[in-house]
Amino acid sequence: MTDRAPFDTNVLTLTRFVMEEGRRARGTGEFTQLLNSLCTAVKAISSAVRKAGIASLYGIAGSTNVTGDQVKKLDILSNDLVINMLKSSFSTCVIVSEENKNAIIVEPDKRGKYIVCMDPLDGSSNIDCLVSIGTIFSIYRKTSTDEPSEKDALQSGRNIVAAGYAVYGSATMLVLATASGVNCFMLDPAIGEFILVDKDVKIKKKGNIYSLNEGYAKYFDPAVTEYIKKKKFPEDGTSPYSARYIGSMVADVHRTLVYGGIFLYPANSKSPKGKLRLLYECNPMAFVIEKAGGMATTGNQAVLDVVPEDIHQRLPIVLGSPDDVQEYIDIVKKHSTK
Repeated sequence: MTDRAPFDTNVLTLTRFVMEEGRRARGTGEFTQLLNSLCTAVKAISSAVRKAGIASLYGIAGSTNVTGDQVKKLDILSNDLVINMLKSSFSTCVIVSEENKNAIIVEPDKRGKYIVCMDPLDGSSNIDCLVSIGTIFSIYRKTSTDEPSEKDALQSGRNIVAAGYAVYGSATMLVLATASGVNCFMLDPAIGEFILVDKDVKIKKKGNIYSLNEGYAKYFDPAVTEYIKKKKFPEDGTSPYSARYIGSMVADVHRTLVYGGIFLYPANSKSPKGKLRLLYECNPMAFVIEKAGGMATTGNQAVLDVVPEDIHQRLPIVLGSPDDVQEYIDIVKKHSTK
């Protein structure tokens, strides 16, 4: 019995963390309500993901979403869960989801001051092979006094109040980025709470891993081809970078945050405007990486500086350790002046 670890009687949960942050900022508590509701949805999705096979939640639901991806049963469940929990928090007025063609305008009697953009189940094409998947979100304040509309969500990433993602992997982790930094919370299933496990996370200045889908090499721009060649065949005699690509953005970006290196989903001749969506994939991840001391770029400008024109707008994105991303930007500049 002597090898038992003492029970922590002063556990720093996500709820407590957000409440303390709100108290310091002299907030109204509305943001805390919002995050608590989001956490409940994440816990429910985590539970559904764990028992998806038993509950027959695998497989195609028989439709495609607005961005052309096949919709899985878990996608629909996750989308409904997050939307219902956000509405019941009385803190949101507009919700943008990958699964809905139009923005969801919350009923007048349930409205609050926040706008949430989310991908309820990122990486869902990997559901059936048990690869890590996740939920991505970003939160904005409504800036106008007009009736809530889709236009309220068309803000640059510089206006993000908080953003983050949940990873449903060997454990469920929620990574939350606010103005004060990036913190990681692990779901303890025994008590049903997210516990702070990594505080004020910082990405390495330079890594040794690159991550992109090299199956598209045929369509790469010359700058991307040159950059990857430099990673594989370093001219300074250093060891080549390792290639790691999962195909689930949450998993690939989380690994990049933890180990350093670079994640690339650039534009190519097949997808000249990029593939990932700005509002609920690129912006939240760019915000997390920047708050951790990294960089996120389209190749020509910082991702967070892009002002969206459409809620499902696509964008090229390259993010990760600052030295690695800067090297990529320099190569893009060199090719653009040729």
